[in-house]
Amino acid sequence: MPNGAELFVAAAARLGLDPIFTLVGDHLNEVLREAARAGMRIVDMRHESGVTHAADAWARIHRKPALALVTGGPGHTNSLTGIATAHLAGSPLIAVSGSRPNTLAHRQAFQDIDQVAMARPVVKWAAEPPDAAQIPWYLERAYAIANSGRRGAVHLTIPVNVLAGGQGPAVGGQGPGGVPAASAGRDRGKEEPHFTQALPYPNPADVEKAIALLRAAERPIVIAGSGIWWSGAEDALRQFIERTSLPLYTITMARGTVPDDHPLSMGYADPALNYAVRTAFLEADLFLVIGKRIDYRLALGGTRLFSKEARFIQIDIHPEELGLNRPLEVAMCADARVALEALTDAAGSVPWPPRAWAGRLRNLRSDAQARLAEAGAGSEERRAAMHPAAFFRELHVALPRGVLYSWDGGDFAHWGRASLPALTAGGWLRLGPLGTIGSSLPNGLALQLAHPGRPVVVITGDGALGFYIAEMDSAVRHRLPIILIVGNDAGWGLERELQSFATGGGATVACELQPARYDVIMKGFGGEGDNIERLDQVRPAVARALASGVPYCLNVKIRGARSPFTEWQIAGKK
Repeated sequence: MPNGAELFVAAAARLGLDPIFTLVGDHLNEVLREAARAGMRIVDMRHESGVTHAADAWARIHRKPALALVTGGPGHTNSLTGIATAHLAGSPLIAVSGSRPNTLAHRQAFQDIDQVAMARPVVKWAAEPPDAAQIPWYLERAYAIANSGRRGAVHLTIPVNVLAGGQGPAVGGQGPGGVPAASAGRDRGKEEPHFTQALPYPNPADVEKAIALLRAAERPIVIAGSGIWWSGAEDALRQFIERTSLPLYTITMARGTVPDDHPLSMGYADPALNYAVRTAFLEADLFLVIGKRIDYRLALGGTRLFSKEARFIQIDIHPEELGLNRPLEVAMCADARVALEALTDAAGSVPWPPRAWAGRLRNLRSDAQARLAEAGAGSEERRAAMHPAAFFRELHVALPRGVLYSWDGGDFAHWGRASLPALTAGGWLRLGPLGTIGSSLPNGLALQLAHPGRPVVVITGDGALGFYIAEMDSAVRHRLPIILIVGNDAGWGLERELQSFATGGGATVACELQPARYDVIMKGFGGEGDNIERLDQVRPAVARALASGVPYCLNVKIRGARSPFTEWQIAGKK
């Protein structure tokens, strides 16, 4: 009779939850041994939050649930940051923690904490299987909830005695699809189940009204967000804008779904990074927002970014988002792909004529790119520390077109996000609404694991790198040849700029770091690296990194420079 670990592994394999992202601990030994025997790939990492970040990234990349498995107690509490990050990003992470035996609950046992209650505020669903027989039902239930509607994280705590124990009697209920819970782990065969749900289709009257508004508008704009990626709407989005000749701005996971060099793509929809947006959005008279919350990134729909007269059409699979921060002319609770297909059909078979408005937006974009090009100009002649904008101009030339990016926060990364184009769908991983700095490194490991043979670049600052610096070891052990680019200004650059503004250029507090050699640290873990202090070193170093076949760290000495992102934050405080 199979024990709980065997039932768990069989259910995970049947659900396609492979690989398992983990960090070993006493509560997991039985289930990890069983997973290894079953031939599942085990990606063991150095910090539990790194584990959940990497599993979150894997879920985003593959658009389906992914599994993180950590030990209980501090392993569980460490994992919570990654769980919360995934949940706010709408990522279907299944986060499983071991725990002390359930027979010792509330008796001052070692590591006895209420893990389910701790996780519940930051997940869609949290539970604890009462016995081994129920593990398959609970895991399948977790999968279905994580992957339904607006996706999000779920959590299971599984006590060590439940994993090690025998199957025992079933305790009520049936598993998904009507399979009795007690047999859910044994009788289903090896086919991965398909949890299908009817995609919400837009009301035809809303589709017609939206098309009429878009035809009549003089200065319309399309803003596309992560819903495009999750619904697999890349082609539908491109076909829609080409049929309607509507200008497009992308943000979050929609970056690259229509490449930035497409004639109708105007770049980043983020006003904190795209100078052009700050003017374009104020001038626009109608917005079609697809799969994107009108949230803090869009100034909560307020007049700092949008005119009072501008009208909005919003499409979102999550009804609570519709009209949350801005009144709507049309509110469509619908899947992004089917909504775009319906809109394209309603637009007619003949492409709409181009608008002069698109030319205005292209001019704004050219002006913004020229402004970025001016930043840091001449710093190499002055032999000063490199300006981040100058570095990213060189990096753009050095990298191949198909590069995949994992971005961190901080001024250095923000200069890069403002400067480099998004050209590849699924190749622009960000921190998410929680702003979890440091997670770019574990995210990048998952990105490289998912795309062997393709160049993956992790862009971070020296401050952010410190959170998960030991994952350099994970990169080497798992032979993941990421290129880790660290902007090293020996400090928390963004906070230093904000404090300097607040004090009128006075002293800063707790913002300074050691000017460490992170390339040497990568070499200590078994990778390779270069120290870059001049612009003429950038291209040769990138070429060496691309050819190396091993994890490679570029330690880039830069000077602190207020990014467009930080300028936007400061302007909002004035």
